[in-house]
Amino acid sequence: MRLNDIKDNPGSRKFRVRIGRGIGSGVGKMGGRGGKGQTARSGVAIGGFEGGQMPLFRRLPKRGFNKYRPKHYNEINLMDLAAGIETKRIDGSKPIDVAVLVAAGMCRRPKDGLRVLGSGSDEFKTKVTIVANHASAKAKAAIEDAGGSVRLIVPKILDADVAKRAKTAAKRAKTSAPKAGKSDA
Repeated sequence: MRLNDIKDNPGSRKFRVRIGRGIGSGVGKMGGRGGKGQTARSGVAIGGFEGGQMPLFRRLPKRGFNKYRPKHYNEINLMDLAAGIETKRIDGSKPIDVAVLVAAGMCRRPKDGLRVLGSGSDEFKTKVTIVANHASAKAKAAIEDAGGSVRLIVPKILDADVAKRAKTAAKRAKTSAPKAGKSDA
């Protein structure tokens, strides 16, 4: 073997197509861009333009919404929780919350709280106390069957807000009640 005999394996290198370099290349003259005009130029992004016809995104109705400032929770399955307790990353005798999971390296950061999910609930047999924002019905049942408990964190509602809600509920009940006093005489 000599240095001048060294070659790449066939197909290991792909050469770019040189566009607009004469008719012999197969992509000469127009360079694959068709005729003249707006679409032949660079920097054109016509998106959903349909030649003046009402575009599809305007023909279809708007549905749904995106929640303003949605909450993002850390989700943990019961099988992962059991694995963390078995490997001694988590102390099962103390209450388990987001801070404990972050310290154990099972969650990256606290986010907005913790959501406990029920995957692996059949094998979960450890008695633990979990402090979470949400727990699925399956997860809650599995924890309570194992002798543990789930403590849900309920967001605090201001007293003024509660009073305002009660007032609007009373108003609604008053307006929706059937009007009495009028008779067919």
